[in-house]
Amino acid sequence: MNDSAVMWSRALTELTLSFHIVYATIGVGIPLMIMIAQWVGLKNNDEHYLLLARRWARGFVITVAIGVVTGTAIGLQLSLLWPNFMELAGQVIALPLFMETFAFFVEAIFLGLYLYTWDRFKNPKRHLLLLVPVAIGASMSAVFITIVNAFMNAPQGFDLVDGELVNIQPVLAMLNPAMPTKVAHVLVTSYMTSAFLLASIAAYRMLRGSKHVYHKKALHLLLKLGLVFSLAALIVGDFSGKYLAEYQPEKLAAAEWHFETKEDASLVLFGVLDGEEVKYAIKVPYALSVLAHNNPFAEVKGLDQFPEDEQPPLYIHYLFDIMVVIGTLLIVVAAIYVLGKWRGWKFISSKSFKRIVVAGGPLSLIAVEAGWWFAEVGRQPWILRGYMKTAEGATTSGQVDTMLILFAGLYIVLAVGSIIVLIRMFRNNPIEREIEEHQQVEGCAGQ
Repeated sequence: MNDSAVMWSRALTELTLSFHIVYATIGVGIPLMIMIAQWVGLKNNDEHYLLLARRWARGFVITVAIGVVTGTAIGLQLSLLWPNFMELAGQVIALPLFMETFAFFVEAIFLGLYLYTWDRFKNPKRHLLLLVPVAIGASMSAVFITIVNAFMNAPQGFDLVDGELVNIQPVLAMLNPAMPTKVAHVLVTSYMTSAFLLASIAAYRMLRGSKHVYHKKALHLLLKLGLVFSLAALIVGDFSGKYLAEYQPEKLAAAEWHFETKEDASLVLFGVLDGEEVKYAIKVPYALSVLAHNNPFAEVKGLDQFPEDEQPPLYIHYLFDIMVVIGTLLIVVAAIYVLGKWRGWKFISSKSFKRIVVAGGPLSLIAVEAGWWFAEVGRQPWILRGYMKTAEGATTSGQVDTMLILFAGLYIVLAVGSIIVLIRMFRNNPIEREIEEHQQVEGCAGQ
């Protein structure tokens, strides 16, 4: 074992996943937003929603390209950085990895067809149908890659004989206990994040002085979708808590600084640790027992039930807090907007509220990052829970620090490049100009 190689391998994997998760989340959620916008446009014969779909699709292509590069980097790093893990579990995770690649191919093929067939169908509903496999392919890519992560948290579907996995049942391994909640959480948070991110762009354009109804319609559609998916994320989060209580109680205990096993356990928010004493925290009585077992008097296992070398780092408590607080804030913002529209509140049209909506986009991405770190760090010290620790799965190469520098440089170039391309793409082609050009084309076609 090379402790330095383990440290650098973890650092490089964390960097890659942290960068990739942004583009992967957008890549899963945006296709559904495009499909909904185009469906609403066709249903209401509204060109603004159709243009929403068209413009979002252009930007989506850029994020897909970056996602392909970073996704390839993850596959490469699995073999280079974690060879012992791949030797042990490679046969099990090969099936979902292959299916993830197949799902991406389906998405990419139909995305190309969708982009190059605008205005070429006499019946535009047939063009909309091309988005169905795009949205399904994007979501199924997330499903299959999340199944790999779920397997690492709740491995099953094999026997361990003399340090090797035998009698492998790939389908049973894919249907592990962690799969339902992890897959559902990844999907709904991707849809939620994409909705709030696009809504923040619409609100920003309005703050910059645009009074075009196009942005108002975008904001209205996206905040309604944001409310739906953020509430869904809340429900899935409740199920995730119950999964952790049953299958990964040490992770739940570390996240809540729950040191002693006891009944009627309180939920701990914020605070600081002084040894095992929690100071300055907000404690919600009985809430942890309710989260874990739907019973305010139920017993919740504490960290006293687990060896110290098998306990996750306690700082995951802050990651959990960030995820929950931002998620709650986004629910409140979207709910205020929907209720305000119904009740005719002037506040939701104010600059102050639009600034809050603008902040919602970056905050949703921060919540995704915090949630991903919580999921990965909370599994430590295991790379394959109960079978292989992270240090045992890593490479012994002494060149990982150099790889970290090279990949960090690549990610900086990709991030800066994608941002510049997206800004120029939409700045050089504002919605007012595109609508005017579209109307001229339609006018010429009608003469």
